[in-house]
Amino acid sequence: MSQLIALLAERSAKRGDFVLASGRRSTLYVDCRLTAMSPEGQLLIGRAALAALRSSGWPVDAVGGLTLGADPISYAIAHASALEAEAGTGGMIRAFTVRKEAKQHGTGKLIEGPFAAGDQVVVVEDVITTGGSALKAVEAVRAAGGNVLGVLALVDREEGGREALEAAGLTVLSLVTATDLSPLIAPA
Repeated sequence: MSQLIALLAERSAKRGDFVLASGRRSTLYVDCRLTAMSPEGQLLIGRAALAALRSSGWPVDAVGGLTLGADPISYAIAHASALEAEAGTGGMIRAFTVRKEAKQHGTGKLIEGPFAAGDQVVVVEDVITTGGSALKAVEAVRAAGGNVLGVLALVDREEGGREALEAAGLTVLSLVTATDLSPLIAPA
């Protein structure tokens, strides 16, 4: 896990004055895509996230969340699970994407990929701040007939999002926290 924390601190975390997606101002910005879309990030995230899911005991069929932040994390988990299955040490977990709004053409889907009603799902989030994005994905999964087991976050900013998700009855697993990253982030 220390390699993942170091990679996130080096590539994804910055100090300064930022406006977040939630509208809040912060002196810390974490763009997980810079890590999650890299080969070494995919490898580290896939292994760590899959290990966290296996340790949780949840019977996960599929993982996914709101595009774009959750996508590379979900794909890394699916890939890591395929490698485990190939080695005979675990079952495969599928990945899906939740669109911000349903397509206006074709099938009009809100959820893309090999998701099916009845799936046991873990909603993935790149960074939890308020929990709003994860809650939107949870609502979409439930509306499509999925059973949400919990939320897996790559980074928890520790700004109340975990508590908001838990207040909504969701269990939250986070791989890394802002506290883990802070000592390693270069000054602004």
